Amino acid sequence: MTHPQPDVLPMANPIRPYAWGSRVALAALQGRAPAAGPEAELWMGAHPGAPSVLETPGGRVPLGEFIAADPSRALGEPALAAFGPRLPYLLKVLAAEEPLSLQVHPTPEQAAEGHAAEERAGTPADAPDRNYRDPYAKPELLCALEPFEALCGFRDPADSAALLDGLGVPALAPYAAALRRGEIHEVVSGLLTLPAEGRAELVGAVAAACAADPGLAWAADLAGHYPGDPGVVIALLMHRLTLAPGEALYVPAGQPHSYLRGVGVEVMSASDNVLRGGLTGKHIDIPELLRILSPVAGDPVVVRPVRQGAEQVYVTPAREFRLSRIDVEGEVELPAAGPSILLTVSGDVTVYDNEVPEGGESRQNGPRPGPPGLGLAPGASVFVTAASGPIRLSGSGSAFRASVPA
Repeated sequence: MTHPQPDVLPMANPIRPYAWGSRVALAALQGRAPAAGPEAELWMGAHPGAPSVLETPGGRVPLGEFIAADPSRALGEPALAAFGPRLPYLLKVLAAEEPLSLQVHPTPEQAAEGHAAEERAGTPADAPDRNYRDPYAKPELLCALEPFEALCGFRDPADSAALLDGLGVPALAPYAAALRRGEIHEVVSGLLTLPAEGRAELVGAVAAACAADPGLAWAADLAGHYPGDPGVVIALLMHRLTLAPGEALYVPAGQPHSYLRGVGVEVMSASDNVLRGGLTGKHIDIPELLRILSPVAGDPVVVRPVRQGAEQVYVTPAREFRLSRIDVEGEVELPAAGPSILLTVSGDVTVYDNEVPEGGESRQNGPRPGPPGLGLAPGASVFVTAASGPIRLSGSGSAFRASVPA
């Protein structure tokens, strides 16, 4: 008897070898020996920059091609109507051993306008100085798997002014005065546009002052990685936080942030649009960054999960993605969630689609043989089509599910 086309498919996922990555974190998650070089991000999705590949009965197929062959089945009509024939989110495991760049992401309107302008200018999609590689916004949510250090959002400018005054660096006095007037954007602009010689001198003096203060040793460490980078001073104006395992950080458009150290599961819209402001050797477009940057002070949005059935859901305003954690002990049934990716992070979890094991009865389609479940070791994932309906998990472990909000 011919089995129907499966709706739960194993994924082979690329690893991005950015310099700030860890040789051991992703390897340990997947039960491998340490890598020869840094492994920064495990990508799960259909982004053309590094698409996942599905194991199908007909062979290996890139996820984007699988979706294009039958968008209705893969995505479902609601997601197809909202986002077109593409998977609107990208799931990652991020492993930061060194700080990432200080950065912001655009709004949907800014992304569409910026991408169109660069297309008209003929800037190659893979050019190092390209800001907008696609026309989409990039809200993102990072959930810590271990204590995770980050910078996110601007502190109260009066508090930042007091911190700068306390460093005893005379060259900081004009910036502290501007902060007392609430001029965050002007301060960031002034720091980023300092002449190279003055910038190196200022950052060196700030780094020395921070090294003498145990509470600011982290900023001196930043300067060690990026000497002379004004992002070191800008970092002092931002909230520094450590996420506990299970806590998540939501980053909306325009909010400055930098991930300093740790391992986490990250979900975002399927975009690679980044405007960098420092702590990097990559391209920095200061005028465009300042146009996108929101200078509004405010606390970081730390998200703690809310139980919904068998899932712990991280609720955000993002329309492109939904992230939940499932702790499996025995058997768990999950409702349909459109196109979804299931990633195991601990233990051993087996996933079944809307059918039951061999010889049982399908909950949706009446009696027929069902395929065996797919076992997922830590670091492994499956793509679940919208046609699957509910899925069932068994075993002992923890998994994350990325999906499209209802």
